[in-house]
Amino acid sequence: MVMDGGNIFLQIGAITIIAALAAFVLRLIKQPQILAYVVVGILITPVFQLVTDTTIIESMSVIGIAFLLFIVGMEMELKKLRNVALVSSLGGAIQILITGVLGYLIAIFLGYLSLEAAYIGLMLAFSSTMVVMKLLSDKRELNTLHGRIVVGILLMQDIVAIIAISLMTSANGFSAALVGIALLKFLIIIAVAYLCAKLIFPSFFRFAARNQELLLITSLAVCFIFSLLADKIGVVLLYIFQNPLWTLNLSTEIIASISPGFSLAIGAFIAGVALGNLQYSTEIIGKITSLRDFFSLLFFVSLGMALSPEVIVKMWLPFTVLLLAVIFLKPFIIMFICSLFKYTKKPSFLTALSLAQVGEFSLILVAQGLILGHISQELFSLAVLITLISITLTSYLIKYDHWLFKVMEKPLKLFDVFTTEGLEYLPTEVKPRIILCGHNRIGYSILKSLRKSKKKILVVDYNPEIINKMVKEGYHCIYGNVTDNEIIEKMNLEGISILVSTVPEVSENLLLIRKVREVNKRAKIFVAANEIDEALRLYNNGADYVILPHFLGGEHVGNIISDHRKRKIDLKEEKEKHMEHLKERKDVGHEHPKT
Repeated sequence: MVMDGGNIFLQIGAITIIAALAAFVLRLIKQPQILAYVVVGILITPVFQLVTDTTIIESMSVIGIAFLLFIVGMEMELKKLRNVALVSSLGGAIQILITGVLGYLIAIFLGYLSLEAAYIGLMLAFSSTMVVMKLLSDKRELNTLHGRIVVGILLMQDIVAIIAISLMTSANGFSAALVGIALLKFLIIIAVAYLCAKLIFPSFFRFAARNQELLLITSLAVCFIFSLLADKIGVVLLYIFQNPLWTLNLSTEIIASISPGFSLAIGAFIAGVALGNLQYSTEIIGKITSLRDFFSLLFFVSLGMALSPEVIVKMWLPFTVLLLAVIFLKPFIIMFICSLFKYTKKPSFLTALSLAQVGEFSLILVAQGLILGHISQELFSLAVLITLISITLTSYLIKYDHWLFKVMEKPLKLFDVFTTEGLEYLPTEVKPRIILCGHNRIGYSILKSLRKSKKKILVVDYNPEIINKMVKEGYHCIYGNVTDNEIIEKMNLEGISILVSTVPEVSENLLLIRKVREVNKRAKIFVAANEIDEALRLYNNGADYVILPHFLGGEHVGNIISDHRKRKIDLKEEKEKHMEHLKERKDVGHEHPKT
């Protein structure tokens, strides 16, 4: 059926209107908008009967995938892997491997073929970067210990997901030769992107940036060029290898393995990475984000259109087993890995809970697998439904994560056996007079100032990397959570003069205030808060001063401006000092969070 332009416009318009209304409703009940789009896709044909030809939507959804990965590539900062804990990089890789293998074995047990089982394993291994980052940002927990670990693991998952999509969608098997050829093609595209990023794009985009329209068009052109290259890379290589000059005798099997290309989305991702380091990258992202959002809407709607609820009824057993694997097995694996890396049960539990879902890369992977005929329509529908339900549950798990930890705290003590002794330094000859709870970005600056007092300082933190560093530097330190009674007893609260807590949790700071006041009325207590109401509550419960980081920054800048106008400081000298300070912070991994 050939559709005229008016019909296409009306159908896409109708989809957009219904999706906007659904997204508005889900926004009110604090659910991810992705759910709205998929639900609209499920209902759009059988209920509303607005789409007569799904191929148009499916074709446009491919553009949505490409734009989504294009911006993911531009925003991906590979250097951040060096600035997060080892658990984020190595631990993230181990999590993907274990979850993928167990998912594969579960799928085999359920009766799926090897290729379909591989898709299932990979699908279970990846979490939702978009959903989790949004939820943690809304809770202002991206900058917490578990927030930083989550971001690092998600980044590792995104990198592996891109590679997996490349390999899975370019070869029909897993022999060493096929994988090797797929990697060769991928590396060629990467090499081309690297050379363009270094030699061509800087001067090219410097000219294009003079006109905002030209900048947008040029960016899109690069995206489409690399998408085309990814799609045709096999044809290009085959043409080169079959050139009469080389006299190569290629077997039918080798020709068949070389000829396929990658998906258009892979090329778009590589284009994004190539443009990510340009000074105009922020402008480009700002201009393309709206296009991405619109076409991504169509992608998720198309997923819903492809979902067959009737099939799910027939597949209740694999649906139940795989959903339980996502909600329970996957978090258990993540928590176990975090514990092996010496993190206490609370950040391990919060990290695991945040990643207990199937993400957008999993959907992209299975969508590509369906197009290539690697998986059945039934399995695709199953994957979409598992993604929908797991993302829905995640919004509640993250919202009530601290309450869930309190409920599960006693059984979670099982994981404490993996933490090591020796992550503390408490010599008995001198008792600390100052306690600092939380050696984070704020705590780092506070400790730097407190050292001038020449008084013994005790640092308490639940990041083993920080405690290891404190031990090496000779600080009195304790590894653990400030809410643990054992940790509180070791603090010697009755003998201190100052307690500083940069821990962002109000409940934990209230507990610290109460414990100090029970044994020490004279000690001065400084605690942190994110909200004004939280600060007032802490003051009413005995805090001497509440640190509000968002307000302190403005006050500091105001003082600098005032001192400069009164000629009390030299702004050039202040700039140089600030640059040195920022370099110092960068060296210790204190990159400012992007919220």
